[in-house]
Amino acid sequence: MLAPASADASFRSYFRASVGDKTFIVMDAPPEHEDCRPYIEVAHLFGGGGVHVPRVLAQNLEQGFLLLTDLGNTTYLAAINETNADALYLDAIDALIQIQLASRPGVLPEYDEALLTRELRLFPDWYVSKHLQAELTPAQAEVLESVFSAILRNNLAQGRVYVHRDYHSRNLMVSDPNPGILDFQDAVYGPVTYDLVSLFKDAYIAWDEESVLDWTIRYWEKARKAGLPVAADFADFYRDFEWMGAQRHIKVLGIFARLYHRDGKDGYLKDMPLVMTYLRKACGRYNALAPLLGLLDELEGKAQTGVGLTF
Repeated sequence: MLAPASADASFRSYFRASVGDKTFIVMDAPPEHEDCRPYIEVAHLFGGGGVHVPRVLAQNLEQGFLLLTDLGNTTYLAAINETNADALYLDAIDALIQIQLASRPGVLPEYDEALLTRELRLFPDWYVSKHLQAELTPAQAEVLESVFSAILRNNLAQGRVYVHRDYHSRNLMVSDPNPGILDFQDAVYGPVTYDLVSLFKDAYIAWDEESVLDWTIRYWEKARKAGLPVAADFADFYRDFEWMGAQRHIKVLGIFARLYHRDGKDGYLKDMPLVMTYLRKACGRYNALAPLLGLLDELEGKAQTGVGLTF
């Protein structure tokens, strides 16, 4: 028996197949839109690193089907609360460190300047132009490019490891061993703080900054002991974490706008305000990012006078 299991922001769909008392997951990834080979490769890499990912039991690449082991249906997002957050996040930190310790250059695509820049361009192209229906003046465009350059310099100077790219509460499953990790097919080799930002500046759930700071310190301490390429001073590491967050939040605002305006998926609109809050707080803490805060004020001030816009 087949039943829908989940869908994501791509063209992939997932179904739960019940066979007697066992269940499996069927991934349907139309080959004209999706390529299953990166999923298979990263499942092998991450699984080989000792973390809990679905095993590929069978494949039909021509038609875009994979048969996978089932990690259950309880996401971190559904299960996490103030009582269990410490335990769940410490498990997620340990799994992240295992992934990062398995890292080798030249295996996964580089999270290089070109890719980081393409992601940043989603913001003016989709969030500003399509969502806010605004056009940047030459002076505003110069401000944006200057901030983008500063962000990229920081991101590219960070130590490099395997990067999941969406290591957050919707892609982590409460399982045994914990966590089960999903949606890793876009993994790359890039900045060491990226997945930590995804985890603790999650677009779908917010925690107070004291908790985020505590969990980030715990990761940093474990990462240093493990020999991962993190900054030796925590203040420097936390700056890297925040600046990597600025890149991710700028990108995510663009992606959510594109999902709505191009793909007709409005479910992400409700998550935009939290992402914008993260971005604004980071910009307010660092002088080099402050011009972006002023630009956001200008753009949103103009947009709020428009008709029919969604914020």
